[in-house]
Amino acid sequence: MTDDRVSPAFIADERAMLDSWLDWHRETLAVKCAGLPEERLRERSVPPSSLSLLGLVRHMAHVERVWFRRVLDGEDVPLLYSKAEDPDSDFNDVDTASVEEAFAIWRAEIEVAREISARVPLDAVGRQQRHGQDVSHRWILVHMIEEYARHNGHADLLRERLDGAVGE
Repeated sequence: MTDDRVSPAFIADERAMLDSWLDWHRETLAVKCAGLPEERLRERSVPPSSLSLLGLVRHMAHVERVWFRRVLDGEDVPLLYSKAEDPDSDFNDVDTASVEEAFAIWRAEIEVAREISARVPLDAVGRQQRHGQDVSHRWILVHMIEEYARHNGHADLLRERLDGAVGE
């Protein structure tokens, strides 16, 4: 696996620290997917789970969009996948999903998220509530780090099962 990640600094201000850890985790998912053919990216972990590396990429694109564009920025953008029909469609609908498109959408959502995040103070409250609660930008960044960290653990196990590749 090619690993071009930039490790977060040991000493930085709060904003730089949060941004660098989030970017490191974003790139960790990319590293876990690197070099695999499409059929391996679609491969499920173990029944009955529908978890796959491609599903994780699609899920994280959805999560980036919801937290940064919808909640933090208040943008009225549609969800990426048919969540009303199947709440887990980002994970479940990978058999015919375009791998190239999924990665392009994920990368595009990351770029929009970075742009939004860069212009909003950490103490800013999102323009849209989540589950009836106000949410700060700082909370969103910490949550995104947690979300990626959790799913990168899944990605690590998936990748090891697929071809034995391991790593941080």
